[in-house]
Amino acid sequence: MGSITKAGNGHARQVLIESAWHYRHAPHLGPTLRKRREGQPAAVIAIADKAAQRLHRKFGRLDARGKPRPKIVVAVARELVGFLWAVLYPASVQAS
Repeated sequence: MGSITKAGNGHARQVLIESAWHYRHAPHLGPTLRKRREGQPAAVIAIADKAAQRLHRKFGRLDARGKPRPKIVVAVARELVGFLWAVLYPASVQAS
């Protein structure tokens, strides 16, 4: 709950923010990503697809409301952390 704080690893926060900028574009499954997904668990791919759609929609909704782009990116990055948590700690998501 809440926003991204300045506590924790600065490099990880920077990578999250950089990643969040990519969600301004519609999700696209190109040949490189398709090849990288080969052999990955279906559950992880499903979470990734759901995340890409949801984060792109969130970016678009906030942009349409006239929010400043840097603020949109932080909001998207914060939600991205939730999807990463679901992939890395699936048992904690199922327990709640």
